[in-house]
Amino acid sequence: MRKDGIVADGYAMKASGITKIFHDPLSGKPLKALDGADLEVRKGEMTALIGPDGAGKTTFLRLVCGLLSPTEGKMEVLGENVAENPEKVQDLLGYMPQKFGLYEDLTCRENMDLYADLHGIYGEEREERFEKLFQMTGLAPFTERRAGDLSGGMKQKLGLACTLVRTPELLLLDEPTVGVDPLSRRELWEILQILVEEEHISLLVSTAYMEEAELCDTVYILHKGHILEKGRPSDIRKKSEGRSYVAKLPDRIPARLLQAAFLDDRDHIEDAVPERGGVRFLLKKGVLLEEVQAFSLWPSLEAEEVPPSLEDSFMTALREADPKELSLAGFEVDYRKKRKISSAVDIEVKDLFRRFGDFVAVDHTSFRVHKGEIFGLLGPNGAGKSTTFKMLCGLLPLSSGEISVAGVDMGRASSEARAKVGYVAQKFSLYSMLSVRENLEFFGGVYGLPPKKLKERIKFVLKQFELEGAEEKNAGELPGGYKQRLSMAAALLHEPEILFLDEPTSGIDPPARRIFWRQITALAERGTTVVVTTHFMDEAEYCDRMMIQDRGKMLILGTPEEVRKRGGENSSMNDAFIAIVEEGRRES
Repeated sequence: MRKDGIVADGYAMKASGITKIFHDPLSGKPLKALDGADLEVRKGEMTALIGPDGAGKTTFLRLVCGLLSPTEGKMEVLGENVAENPEKVQDLLGYMPQKFGLYEDLTCRENMDLYADLHGIYGEEREERFEKLFQMTGLAPFTERRAGDLSGGMKQKLGLACTLVRTPELLLLDEPTVGVDPLSRRELWEILQILVEEEHISLLVSTAYMEEAELCDTVYILHKGHILEKGRPSDIRKKSEGRSYVAKLPDRIPARLLQAAFLDDRDHIEDAVPERGGVRFLLKKGVLLEEVQAFSLWPSLEAEEVPPSLEDSFMTALREADPKELSLAGFEVDYRKKRKISSAVDIEVKDLFRRFGDFVAVDHTSFRVHKGEIFGLLGPNGAGKSTTFKMLCGLLPLSSGEISVAGVDMGRASSEARAKVGYVAQKFSLYSMLSVRENLEFFGGVYGLPPKKLKERIKFVLKQFELEGAEEKNAGELPGGYKQRLSMAAALLHEPEILFLDEPTSGIDPPARRIFWRQITALAERGTTVVVTTHFMDEAEYCDRMMIQDRGKMLILGTPEEVRKRGGENSSMNDAFIAIVEEGRRES
């Protein structure tokens, strides 16, 4: 049943016993991406497919499109057998893959024209369709702008508009909001809801965002090719009922340290994540609150039961299916250590300004980052945070202003500073054709590590990030979570004083994000300074302080608590972010 009470008539897609086997090009061994999966999309409904990296989500969507053929099983789209009639099926659906093929040297209008030509849409029909799509996506003022000059959120909207040039009966979206800010994500989902309600399109979407899955009529949890759970979000939430709590922070203990104490208590805790100035945690089945080690560490610790979330049940399903835990050897922390920001300054920015032609990307920004601090750079797509970030790293020259990193003036001797910093790029930036070991050897050489030291460090980071056994695999063939681990291993080879992280968890599933931030917590406690950009607003709760900027200007600089208060009473970080950005735009 749809949210408006209308009963959906039949199925837009029905998959029965779908199995897909690939063969590892190196070992020749079979790899089972899907294993007897049954999945249905009802007409006029939104269906979400969620799961960790390597679960089989993208493979399944490609099978629906007829781009792949199943090894076993039957796939039907709108009554048509996909294996028998792939071209007919492709005429009935729209598909937007993770890396949508926009032509960046063409304007928005020219990209739309190209897709209309491909689908044989001309004349009055084309103009009416274009007008509706440009208005719906908010791209009407930018029709003559080159696609390459659009922000990340606008590119995704243009990609969606191109996909919808011909109205499909079934729309497939593969993680459409990866790397997109909360404001643009909200706008994109408003568009999707309009399409379903007004044009009666059926939607199947894979997503890493649980709040997006919550908007759907039906949710499937996929893991290693198997469907673990399926049903309405409200039904799936019940899986963790009676086990979800929020703990208040002890005095001067940051949320990330309390979270670490919960996560490391593997006998009693299923999951933990910072939330609204506290830490949300999930008990394992049959565990009593007083058995949790955090209550022994902090006898005055307070916690109250809260309604379960979809993410709680998602994590429960994954833990039950695969209880293996990533080793935290080398990432130990002292949970009870009181937090005090150092007076020492590792990064100082004064009156930073960057212009590209007539466009001002960063407009006279000033801030400091202290030693051992986790500092967040946040903002919508196109806000100037990536430009700021690149100047901090010495990857982009300043138009004017001053930047000092690790005591080095970046305007004069940026190469000297680079030896003291590690950098993890937003997009996987290692060499895909080189093996894991070869990548580490190359970057170790770039950092100037002596052969003996390099050998020791490679051995250490392979163990630290659980890459042992994958040394000879090509980096480009690794799943997303493993690529992220390899990027971190390469960035930390030379034990940098400062670590720059540019959207480090973009497209990474919740379990991998938990592990990543548990590792960052340990690094920060040892004195490593961390500067991070992220579009996951819950991750801003890990920061000591953060800056939100938009259209090149700083909107707020403060602690997570100060930012949330600016957003309104009891607001989440996501709500606060949207409120602050919208307020800034009204005032400009």
